[in-house]
Amino acid sequence: MDWKVFFMTFSAIFVAELADKTQIVGIGLSAKSGKPFGVWLGSVSAYMVVTLISVIIGTVLGKYISPELIRYLGAAIFILMGALMLFKII
Repeated sequence: MDWKVFFMTFSAIFVAELADKTQIVGIGLSAKSGKPFGVWLGSVSAYMVVTLISVIIGTVLGKYISPELIRYLGAAIFILMGALMLFKII
C-alpha cells in the first residue's frame, strides 16, 4: 500500500465532499428516518460503487489518454456543466 497516495486521495476527497449536496441529503434522510446507521450504510455503499466506477474509468482512460488531457477534459466538462446550470439549460 502506498500510504502517500492513500492520504493524498483521502484528503482531496474529504475536502471536496465536505458540505456538498451528498451530506445535505444524508442529514435530511437521517433526520427524517431516524435511522442514522441505515443512512450511513447506504451512503457509504453508494459512494463505494461510484468510486469503483470512477477508478475503473480512470484506469482505462489512463492507458489511452495522457493524464494531462484527462485533467483538461474534466475541467472543460465541469465548466460546461456549470454554464449549463447557470443558464438553466439543465
